[in-house]
Amino acid sequence: MDLSQYITKTGMQRLQKRINELLTERPEVIKAIAIAREFGDLSENAEYKAARERQRAIDNEIDYLRCRSAKLQVIDTSEFPKDIVRFGSYCVAEDISNNECICYHLVGADELNYYDEEGIQEVSVVSPIGRALLSKKIGEIAVVHAPMGERHLKVIEIK
Repeated sequence: MDLSQYITKTGMQRLQKRINELLTERPEVIKAIAIAREFGDLSENAEYKAARERQRAIDNEIDYLRCRSAKLQVIDTSEFPKDIVRFGSYCVAEDISNNECICYHLVGADELNYYDEEGIQEVSVVSPIGRALLSKKIGEIAVVHAPMGERHLKVIEIK
């Protein structure tokens, strides 16, 4: 099962919102290109080059997000039972080494840049932490094999 192709309903809404923001910004950049073009010699026109570069960046991001959103499968996680940690779950886990409790939200890889929930750390289900937490029940310990070493997270609560 390829978990990298999943996205939550909220995640897809935020992705679509980002596409709309870019589509709204694009006409302003095109106007800036037209204004900068009037300044004369394009080879030495920094404003023109900056505006063209911004237009390329916007177009590339729009293309990427549209292509990606067409391939993603939207999962409505609101009806999932809270018995185990699964895609879309919020889970509070205690780091055994320092007794720090962290609330994780397991999301698709494409959602990480669009969330901004206070006190909640979004992790991709394909990341080392996400993979370790998946299918754990309350009281179980997830062993995270990360580049910085092994971490042990005890699942305290599943929301």
